[in-house]
Amino acid sequence: MPGTNLTREEAQQRAELLTVDSYEIDLDLSGAQGGGTYRSVTTVRFDVARGGTESFIDLVAPTVHEVVLNGDPLDPAEVFKDSRIALPGLLEGPNVLRVVADCAYTNTGEGLHRFVDPVDEQAYLYTQFEVPDARRVFASFEQPDLKATFKFTVKAPEGWTVISNSPTPEPKDNVWSFAPTPRISTYITALIAGPYHSVHSVYEKDGRSVPLGIYCRPSLAEFLDADAIFEVTRQGFDWFQEKFDYAYPFEKYDQLFVPEFNAGAMENAGAVTIRDQYVFRSKVTDAAYEVRAETILHELAHMWFGDLVTMEWWNDLWLNESFATYTSIACQAAAPGSRWPHSWTTFANSMKTWAYRQDQLPSTHPIMADIRDLDDVLVNFDGITYAKGASVLKQLVAYVGEDEFFKGVQAYFKRHAFGNTRLSDLLGALEETSGRDLKTWSKKWLETAGINILRPEVETDADGVITSFAVRQEAPALPAGAKGEPVLRPHRIAIGLYDLSDAGKLVRTDRIELDVDGELTAVPQLTGRRRPAVVLLNDDDLSYAKVRLDERSLAVVTEHLGDFTESLPRALCWASAWDMTRDAELATRDYLSLVLSGIGKESDIGVVQSLHRQVKLAIDLYADPSAREALLTRWTDATLAHLRAAEAGSDHQLAWARAFAATARTPEQLDLLEALLDGTQTIEGLAVDTELRWAFVERLAAVGRYDETEIAAEYERDRTAAGERHAATARAARPTPEAKAEAWASVVDSDKLPNAVQEAVIGGFVQTDQRELLAPYTDRYFEVLKDVWASRSHEMAQQIAVGLYPAVQVSEDTLAKTDTWLSTADPTAALRRLVSESRAGIERALRAQAADAAATSH
Repeated sequence: MPGTNLTREEAQQRAELLTVDSYEIDLDLSGAQGGGTYRSVTTVRFDVARGGTESFIDLVAPTVHEVVLNGDPLDPAEVFKDSRIALPGLLEGPNVLRVVADCAYTNTGEGLHRFVDPVDEQAYLYTQFEVPDARRVFASFEQPDLKATFKFTVKAPEGWTVISNSPTPEPKDNVWSFAPTPRISTYITALIAGPYHSVHSVYEKDGRSVPLGIYCRPSLAEFLDADAIFEVTRQGFDWFQEKFDYAYPFEKYDQLFVPEFNAGAMENAGAVTIRDQYVFRSKVTDAAYEVRAETILHELAHMWFGDLVTMEWWNDLWLNESFATYTSIACQAAAPGSRWPHSWTTFANSMKTWAYRQDQLPSTHPIMADIRDLDDVLVNFDGITYAKGASVLKQLVAYVGEDEFFKGVQAYFKRHAFGNTRLSDLLGALEETSGRDLKTWSKKWLETAGINILRPEVETDADGVITSFAVRQEAPALPAGAKGEPVLRPHRIAIGLYDLSDAGKLVRTDRIELDVDGELTAVPQLTGRRRPAVVLLNDDDLSYAKVRLDERSLAVVTEHLGDFTESLPRALCWASAWDMTRDAELATRDYLSLVLSGIGKESDIGVVQSLHRQVKLAIDLYADPSAREALLTRWTDATLAHLRAAEAGSDHQLAWARAFAATARTPEQLDLLEALLDGTQTIEGLAVDTELRWAFVERLAAVGRYDETEIAAEYERDRTAAGERHAATARAARPTPEAKAEAWASVVDSDKLPNAVQEAVIGGFVQTDQRELLAPYTDRYFEVLKDVWASRSHEMAQQIAVGLYPAVQVSEDTLAKTDTWLSTADPTAALRRLVSESRAGIERALRAQAADAAATSH
């Protein structure tokens, strides 16, 4: 992707020279139904510190017609090159630039994305600008610290609605003229246009009314549960405004469920875009509603942290994302009336598992990453930036105290409203309110990479009384290729003591909270006490560390993991067991046994669904290959037994149905899927609705039971955008050389597929039980990868680079081919990172397979 990068040094030089005042952006989208290009006219007013200097403005466009700087026309052929327009001879003080260009609609989810709904054949548009894609729609100084006001004027087709950051005006002759925004960054401006369906309400508090809107395509309107979305939104408004002591900073708040969205959602100021898979067409478990609510709250938190106060440069991206993640979970846990008071269980179970995985890759980096350029940040929306950062913020809250933390945040918002900041600005505010010196804490937690391990060291006498107790902290070596040195950190943790009740439940009998620092921390408070059944370090999940159980606690947990009365300690123990499996400390077959012994007692549906995914991944990649089929059979038999035993109509029943469909293998099991599809068999309470039907169809296609005839018939039942994606997955999943060649060609040899369909094809192409069929594509992947990376947009290239890596070919041969490519292909830093991360997955799987092979078979 030559010519689209921007370095940190270039951004700093431009920010020292320029102060941007305002943008006026005129877009003619009247031809959007036909696609192609649209006219974009940008007028930007900015001040220059030193006259006679030169700079540049960013633009990605097929054609530039006019460039007029301070009334003087410039020749586009001379000044427009490599996605930049050169601006020579700038005046000291005010300057005015006008750029007229033809910009292109995209189907990649970047810039102005255009989608045609197969249901009504209408076009729907939305923008996605983070990180550097506002320049695909209008000429812009594309960096977060050059804030300005934005005034959009949009011509749209008859009958359309246009939404932007400012309140929606009444159109005149299909022209929508929006009022200027407050001073915001380019990447959080937005336009959404099309014949969208909408529902409106209002948030009222302390005499102020904020208009609320929810939008989706008309074909999804029957499934839009607007009341539930408004309820979560209002809880967030109440909780955030109280905690931040700062009123919502924009004039209105719209949430727009848009098609083919690459991420979960995007925090455009006052006009949040959300992937429309969150408008649930079929029955889903409560875990899906919880994730959606967290997404809604995450984006709402960004209105303050990210939009009101914005990082100066992308190395502080973690501040935006970690803060939004932490506060969204905290809101779910604490807001009055919340349906998800156990949201920290979900956080421990899913977000932190993501962080632990990311932090053990060769690309691990400090939370405050060194972002040299845009290429760096584009691959940095990762488990460290979001989940580790949020975990460390939770640790910081425990370290300074919750009240002191939020007082510091309140001071920070008031001091820097509509401005840009660095990490030091936030830490300074927190030091003022807490009285804690955070420089050492920051250096060890935010400026170093890697993860610590905490282990209990317990000694008892013959009567079971504790004679000494200490917490040992380890700092394992960083992965090969990672930068930095391992470091021991200060941890604020709780130690939970659990005993078995007469009813056989594991109940917490005591809790001790303390600071752990250095290699060994004595805990004299426990000396002289009877040893409990289970000692759980980092109880309540206050810190970010891998936790191990002592031998006796592990034995009790192995037998009684499902018997904890609370969901969070269960989740912590499940996470520890999974981490041990990934680290080759626990054999896959033993992990399977542990899950099967405890999952039937697990009430938290989110944990159950995570365990389903982890067991399948462990068997597919971490099991001794010679034992894999036996383990899969054991697991699939268990999924069917749990499906039949689950309460009719329950979330658990639906989750077990999906888990069963994912690995159904015997003729009898596949017959059952077919019978459930055609209605000749039923399971009481199980609604085989649209999405569950597709899960069955995709599995039947993957094992060769269904071919084009059956897939096409299912698509006829569901001629929607979602149906199109599912059909693409099913076709690519078929176990024939022809189906694989067709799928590969549609993704690699052609660049015509929209982002969501490309992702669906890749998801179908890679089937873990088709290793032999996929083997020839290892060499082909490395042959085409560099060209694909150079010729596609970032989002599309990353899908291919990660999705088509031969991750299921767990062998030394795959490692060797990867190493050869890395040493000879001279990839960009971003591409090298993605391939190195995938390579690390092969290395980890080989270690786990060896551990499983060495284990005694059960």
